[in-house]
Amino acid sequence: MTTPFLLPSAASWAALVIEAADETTAILEKAADRDWSRNATGLGWTCRATLDHLALGVVGYAGLLIARPTDRYITLFASLDPQAPIAHCLEGVRIASRMLSSAVREADGDVRAWHPWGHSDGPGFAAMAIVELLVHGMDISRGLDLDWRPPDHLCAPAVHRLFPQALDGDDATEVLLWCTGRTTLPGLTRQTHWQWDGTVRAR
Repeated sequence: MTTPFLLPSAASWAALVIEAADETTAILEKAADRDWSRNATGLGWTCRATLDHLALGVVGYAGLLIARPTDRYITLFASLDPQAPIAHCLEGVRIASRMLSSAVREADGDVRAWHPWGHSDGPGFAAMAIVELLVHGMDISRGLDLDWRPPDHLCAPAVHRLFPQALDGDDATEVLLWCTGRTTLPGLTRQTHWQWDGTVRAR
């Protein structure tokens, strides 16, 4: 019989957000002096614009957990200084991740906030940020000719939290990349339309 996957505690989710940001920015720092006006792989955004999207999204998730709106996005929009060097922008992504991590730790278990892909809780927004960081981090890294693959131990909890219909498998990274339209899986074509489900569910 298969052992059920146990999702992390809120405190562990908070730590995973920081780890995902640190892992992603560490690899991208290796290409800080490359041409960030190239498009990120598979996207219509430049690598630099994709990095800004990351900061905006992660700060936004923190804001949603704090404001807890029921029917809209928050009015705070965060962006990276367009004149700042890439190394400083990567610092901004790490700052954003720590803001979200704090919000996840402080949110009670009954906290809910709006998201177009399912009203969610602290762990849900943590999982969303992890997906954004790892998947877009890979998009950027490939656009900059870096050979990087998001680590399995960070992908697995995000897959189980946000993609309940995903196939079980030993390679959580490949499953996450399939769920987000980045690759194929045996017998499955690449998805052209996808979204996660942030709805809070029992474990």
